[in-house]
Amino acid sequence: MKEILFYKMPSGKSPIDAFLDSLSSKEAKKVVWVIKLVEELENISTKYYKQLSSCDGIIEIRAQIGKNHFRLLGFENSGTFVVLTNGFKKKDQKVPKSEIDLAQHRRKDYLSRKDNHE
Repeated sequence: MKEILFYKMPSGKSPIDAFLDSLSSKEAKKVVWVIKLVEELENISTKYYKQLSSCDGIIEIRAQIGKNHFRLLGFENSGTFVVLTNGFKKKDQKVPKSEIDLAQHRRKDYLSRKDNHE
């Protein structure tokens, strides 16, 4: 079981909220359902949640509706919660490097701001 947090930019806006708002009602419902699975289950299938290999701690939450694949990237912090940094509709087999880079950049930003406020 993990607590899910949405990354907030210095402006206070959440890229995850914006991503969910961009989805249809049905798509958003499915993505939120998968997020709740990650929060509530002790053991989560890799169908829904996995660590990306060779990506320095970036995790992926996966949702599928028909042929549409949606991904949320983020990272685990302190082993008890997950900070989601960005979401996208997946079009290829591989997660785009630009999305991984964005997640890594936002993780650094989050951790530096968290350390400065504690």
